[in-house]
Amino acid sequence: MKKSIISIALAALAGSSVALAADYEVTITNITSGTVFTPIYVVSHKPGVTLFKLGEQASDELAELAESGSFASLDTLLKADPRVVDSADSGALLLPGEDVTVTVRAPNGKGQISLAAMMLPTNDGFIALNGVEGPRNKKSVSYRAPGYDAGSEPNDELCISIPGGGPCGGGEGASPNAGGEDYVHIHSGIHGIGDLTPSANDWRNPTASITIKRVKNNKQD
Repeated sequence: MKKSIISIALAALAGSSVALAADYEVTITNITSGTVFTPIYVVSHKPGVTLFKLGEQASDELAELAESGSFASLDTLLKADPRVVDSADSGALLLPGEDVTVTVRAPNGKGQISLAAMMLPTNDGFIALNGVEGPRNKKSVSYRAPGYDAGSEPNDELCISIPGGGPCGGGEGASPNAGGEDYVHIHSGIHGIGDLTPSANDWRNPTASITIKRVKNNKQD
């Protein structure tokens, strides 16, 4: 009888909401020579969550991040998904050659990490990781992120269309209403057709080096 009660108790505990979790340090290094990243949004989640799919239309929330650098709407959207565990951001611009670390919690052994930030100066360019697995056993994994294009507005390279940062000063650019490619793709870079100068503002992929390190285990309620 005692053995049966213990077995039932252990089974109940295994099926409860208490589970091991892991804290992950996500370090992003800007490896361009003339591109600035807006504050970097990092989110941890279970498998099945994606920020975008190449060749498909960007969500309104991702397009907003790619055009303005604001991740508020994207964060609200993702937090409504029960598979999302945690989110955080770097809080400041990331200049060329600099790095920053953002810490999020994720399910141990099943956690995935995604992140995104706008590239300045671009019309709707962004860097991203899209559902990569977190490391196990206190190890680290590294990734290189290319520059993506949300396809949500034309790449006119005009400061009137681009938020402040770099050569476009501190103003708020107004996004053109139409004319984008209408699907997410690898960004083709800066070509000097507007106010931007390729020698100063273009890049060659990858744009960011990203290392994810598991730092400790905790119990997650």
